[in-house]
Amino acid sequence: MKKANLIILGAPGSGKGTRASALCEVLGIVQVATGDLFRNNLKNGTELGKLAKSYMDKGELVPDDLTAAMVEDRLKNPDAARGFILDGFPRTVRQAELLDEILSRKGEKIEAVLFLDVPDEEIVRRTSGRLICEKCQATYHVSYNPPKSDGVCDKCGSKLVTRADDKPETVLKRLDVFRKNTLPLVEFYRGRGSLIRIPAELSQDGVKADMLGLAKQIGLAG
Repeated sequence: MKKANLIILGAPGSGKGTRASALCEVLGIVQVATGDLFRNNLKNGTELGKLAKSYMDKGELVPDDLTAAMVEDRLKNPDAARGFILDGFPRTVRQAELLDEILSRKGEKIEAVLFLDVPDEEIVRRTSGRLICEKCQATYHVSYNPPKSDGVCDKCGSKLVTRADDKPETVLKRLDVFRKNTLPLVEFYRGRGSLIRIPAELSQDGVKADMLGLAKQIGLAG
């Protein structure tokens, strides 16, 4: 089977994680999320984690080269041998260029870049309806996955709250940051002919069926 090296792009709340997980299951590849990389390196006290922490403790952004080094180190793991889907990296054109260098050293390239094209108003509707349990962190949604009792967690009976990050005014600010930093990536990969737009809506069969169809479309599944 052709090695499936993929990137998924999309604004916060666009559903990247759900689709990435489904695609990993379909293709037997690994999802590499930048947030997890940082958490694992910090938790395990790796040299890269210690270096990243030195910037974070000063309130500074972690340099692109350091983030890229974490990604390169992760892609050396055996579970990435069949391919991967990157979620959260690259975020900028500079990071995309660093990724090119990483893959070039391995004699590989990105096969496709998936762009979740979800309107801002839909993202606000999705995220502002999310509810989180204060105690066990179970997640709900007022429309898609409501609790049995309003404001009460089904699992532990604790209070459900809306995170500050999910309030409409905060979501809109995050979308502004996304447009400024990441949308240039969309054009970067569109210019290379590797960008594939994924619509917001799902088929009646759901996300896994849609991702299987996508894998066939880009020649990564029979």
